[in-house]
Amino acid sequence: MRIVGIRRPDGAGVEVADLSARGDEVTVIAPLAEFWADPAGCLARPASGRVLGVGAVELVPPVLPDARVLCVGLNYLDHAAEGSYRDQELPPYPSLFGRWTRSLTVDGAEVPVPSNEDGLDWEGEVVAWVGAPLVDASPEEALAAVLGYSAFNDLTSRRAQKLTSQWTLGKNGDRSGPLGPIVPAAEVGDLRDGLRVTTRVNGETMQDARTDQMIYPVGNTLSLISHTMTLRPGDLLATGTPSGVGYVRRPPRLLGPGDVVEVEVERLGSVRNTVVGNDHRGQSVNISSAACTL
Repeated sequence: MRIVGIRRPDGAGVEVADLSARGDEVTVIAPLAEFWADPAGCLARPASGRVLGVGAVELVPPVLPDARVLCVGLNYLDHAAEGSYRDQELPPYPSLFGRWTRSLTVDGAEVPVPSNEDGLDWEGEVVAWVGAPLVDASPEEALAAVLGYSAFNDLTSRRAQKLTSQWTLGKNGDRSGPLGPIVPAAEVGDLRDGLRVTTRVNGETMQDARTDQMIYPVGNTLSLISHTMTLRPGDLLATGTPSGVGYVRRPPRLLGPGDVVEVEVERLGSVRNTVVGNDHRGQSVNISSAACTL
């Protein structure tokens, strides 16, 4: 299964659907809120809703408007070494920052460069989707609660990110978080087995790593978070990027208008987006207003 969000022209609200293997049709599963009320149950039943051509709907992230998008910074050894922890010991706990759902978009969307940035930096990642409530969970319980995974590009405004020690501004540019479809965890397996993560810019490979290089595993990180805040179905964890980002290159390399960036993750597929100028910022996927019509 490849789970996506859709919006029909009739304005009935966001629905969750199964994208066909050819990518040309979707089968409706349930309205967005109904799906996340019982995600495991929805996936256990064959999708039996209306079949629609992809061209007849708008693809949107299947994200609840009040979902938390939590992100891990510096979670691969090589990336930590090329960045903030080149000559320092790794901290015992992950650095976490947040995204807002409005920063998320989908495969094929155009991503604008903010006006005060020289370009955007790529960060190919895997996102884990929480499928059950987590309160004071053990790492094993937390991992078992993961509904599925998606390919993700944590496109970053580096100038904004570096203004202060807090990364929030640089990580929430308009449409800067393209998400691929959700692939159920049972079809993906354990990220500790090492899924290949590759990022390409205009066809050139920039990142090539495996998920078994993560410093802070998914279960451990979700467990840590659950001891402070209750995690709910539909919350997301972006698991961090490997080495090979643009700002550490000499000279630095960033994405400008016309560049095409693709993140491909083994078993999850890919998310491919074109970067555009700041004059395109007004074209956005409004997840909150769409979901509130349910």
